[in-house]
Amino acid sequence: MSPLVSVLVLGLFVALFGIALVIVSSLLGPRLIQSAMKKRPYECGLEGEIKDDTKIPIKYYLTAILFILFDIEIIFMYPWAVAYGDYISAGNGLYIFGAMAF
Repeated sequence: MSPLVSVLVLGLFVALFGIALVIVSSLLGPRLIQSAMKKRPYECGLEGEIKDDTKIPIKYYLTAILFILFDIEIIFMYPWAVAYGDYISAGNGLYIFGAMAF
């Protein structure tokens, strides 16, 4: 028997167990009454200060995208830094440093 079969059987068991838990909890759990008042956010007795139509400046999104871009770049630079030691011993360290800088 292939070792992959046991992994597939375990994955199937976990998936079926998860589906069974969702079904049992939906059958045995309490029925919630959905009303307009229950769907409103709780504001501790005070009227909300921020309305739904507030605009978020574009600079916020630009900052978030730049953060993600440079965060991913750092992830890819780690293997370069690990392999850099091998290139130094081979005498090609300056070429790799130039490639990392540009």
